[in-house]
Amino acid sequence: MAIDRELRVQKIKEGIVIDHLRAGTALKILEMLGITGKEGYIITVAMNVPSQKLGTKDIIKIEGRYLSPSEVSKIALIAPKVTLNVIKDYQVVRKERLILPEEIVGIIKCSNPTCITNHEPQVQSKFLVLSREPLKIKCKYCETIMNQEEVFRRLS
Repeated sequence: MAIDRELRVQKIKEGIVIDHLRAGTALKILEMLGITGKEGYIITVAMNVPSQKLGTKDIIKIEGRYLSPSEVSKIALIAPKVTLNVIKDYQVVRKERLILPEEIVGIIKCSNPTCITNHEPQVQSKFLVLSREPLKIKCKYCETIMNQEEVFRRLS
């Protein structure tokens, strides 16, 4: 007797689907978005789903919630190469592959406590991307280098 092993997840009417997340990153994305489950959104999280491209992947569907440009940039930091689908009336109206830019401005706080960006509110943080996989960035002001875990802790 064959077992039906197809994953079936209900379509959403309005909202977002964050697909092609590296396995194990879905919960970090929800935390970064400030989503606890108490907001009333219908949220589907699939983790370690088989994927031809990635081996395994995570997927997040959020009904009734869209992302700000700042949130999209933060997701690109945590999960490079993710696909963001915007859903309206059960249809994908926009699909974009997120790519980490060469320079990251204003969404991460420098880990160096003496960096000018931590003392002068008018000076916006700026980081150069040294490596995308694994993530490594360098502050343009004090040249402090931060890795993926440090970046996640310092998202503003």
